[in-house]
Amino acid sequence: MSLRLSLTLLLALLLAACDREAVPDVQEQGELAGAKASLVGEIDRGHAGELMPAILLSDPSGKQINTGALQGGPVLLNLWATWCAPCVVEMPILDDLADEFGDALRVVTVSQDMQGAAKVEPFFAKQKFTNLQPWLDSENALGFAIDGGVLPTTVLYDAQGREVWRVIGEYDWAGAEAREAIAEGIEG
Repeated sequence: MSLRLSLTLLLALLLAACDREAVPDVQEQGELAGAKASLVGEIDRGHAGELMPAILLSDPSGKQINTGALQGGPVLLNLWATWCAPCVVEMPILDDLADEFGDALRVVTVSQDMQGAAKVEPFFAKQKFTNLQPWLDSENALGFAIDGGVLPTTVLYDAQGREVWRVIGEYDWAGAEAREAIAEGIEG
């Protein structure tokens, strides 16, 4: 294979990867439904027992919450961004998950978009989530605190605020394996 062809293929692969560039328009729900079946990921227990970092988050109206104050019940913490295609696919599934578990599990989605509310509010308005709140972390403080360099990153914390497991990258939150793994944080 020629060097030029190799470089062209490498460039095409790099451009196809999830990056920090803006996505022109969020995919329609129909496209998201088709993509749900292809989600893959692995549960990592390598950080089990670590405390949830205390980071100040805000919503688009300016209301603030400290993640350290989320103790008292299990929390599924998801770091995402509007420009991240796997994140966009997961959000409706996480909204359904929050509905399914109700008060037994708090699902907290934290946007890592540097443009904050300017990107997140229109996304939430278009998606019409009923169970998720648009928390913002435009400084990426939470991502740095949990070593979440890849999006999406999702961490399950138990009621004492200790990490049970995490998933880095995309994951099928609608599957039975996810239900079993979440039960570890609820029952533990």
